Amino acid sequence: MVFDTTSSSNAIRSVPREDSPLLGTSDSLSSTPKTFANIFIAIVGAGVLGLPYTFMRTGWITGFVMIFAVSALAYRGMMLLIYTRRKLESPITYSRINSFGDLGFAVCGPVGRLAVDLMIIASQAGFCVGYLIFIGNTLAHLFNSTPYNSGIHNAGTYIWGLKAKTFYIWSCFPFQLALNAIPTLTLLAPLSIFADIVDVGAMSVVMVQDVVVFMNNTTNVHAFGSFPMFCYGLGVALFSFEGIGMALPLESEARDKKKFGAVLGWAMMSIAAMYGFFGVLGYFAFGENTQDIVTANMGKGVLSSLVQLGLCVNLFFTFPLMMHPVYEVMERRYWEGRYCLWMRWVLVMVVSLVALLVPNFADFLSLVGSSTCCILGLVLPALFHYIAFKNELKRDELMQDLAMIVLGVILGVLGTWFSLMEILF
Repeated sequence: MVFDTTSSSNAIRSVPREDSPLLGTSDSLSSTPKTFANIFIAIVGAGVLGLPYTFMRTGWITGFVMIFAVSALAYRGMMLLIYTRRKLESPITYSRINSFGDLGFAVCGPVGRLAVDLMIIASQAGFCVGYLIFIGNTLAHLFNSTPYNSGIHNAGTYIWGLKAKTFYIWSCFPFQLALNAIPTLTLLAPLSIFADIVDVGAMSVVMVQDVVVFMNNTTNVHAFGSFPMFCYGLGVALFSFEGIGMALPLESEARDKKKFGAVLGWAMMSIAAMYGFFGVLGYFAFGENTQDIVTANMGKGVLSSLVQLGLCVNLFFTFPLMMHPVYEVMERRYWEGRYCLWMRWVLVMVVSLVALLVPNFADFLSLVGSSTCCILGLVLPALFHYIAFKNELKRDELMQDLAMIVLGVILGVLGTWFSLMEILF
């Protein structure tokens, strides 16, 4: 659950940057186990909590296969970025390509950097909107008596004249202003590591309870879903593999760069397996009653409440980490890289307002995944690779790049359309 970025390679800073892996520094290259851990931290995020609901919509076999397919596509996208950097990086041209945005500039100039910047802003802000939706809906579920019903549970519950979800989101607002005023990642980075540890712990608790519930109940499940639901599910899956922008800095920090591809492959396969079993177990346990945030199916016991509160606390502290790349892009473009407090606060306000308008957590994950993660994870890596190697690619390699670009565009358009239909209708 880290962050991708487009920071300029010309800016030299003495503090950790948003393209810096959380484990290890440039002075001490990462061993293979530490590289694996960095990859895990960079990719695993809150999107996994929407997978059981997504499997309910897509069918469990479709969902399971879809997770591994998206994992393979995300892996190829990351490796294409690495191959492209190795091709372009030299003392004569671009001696240092630190980030996705740097690579976009090296390949396509200002247009390439602008494309990456826009997608970074949209995706990172979208992640944060999803966090606030999760926090608002989860707290409303825990602290009001109205039964939870996938996004409309708080429709009849008011606190001080505000809907419960609205009240909790606005309650976070002043504290988020303070957290997002922190100018560097020095104090924020450990929070992301802690958040991922809690995520894995919460997932383990949920999976154990899923098995207990499944053993004691009989649920009706279906293996396959409709094509629109397949496109919907792809968006959630793409959202769940959210670390595409960390591929370049992670490879830079690896001590044995020749093994990085293999380490990345094993990490992606392990994460896909974890995601797949988490989604299947959640759907098998609760069937058609699976909620958009699976922890809501755990009820209101002490253990369930602690798990849900822990996730809320960690997403709350992860919010400024995920927004940091957005601030870096905006400050670099409009304030010559200087810190701008009021701009940060305006962006926090905009993200909070959007979160108030979207009721369903999984629906929003699908929208962000389809509209931005498809472009970042599939289209741009293949496009940059094609442009850099177009005079050297064999026919089958050329067709693979073009196919990935076309696939990303088609999936992005269809997924965005069907996600908007789910949200609006």
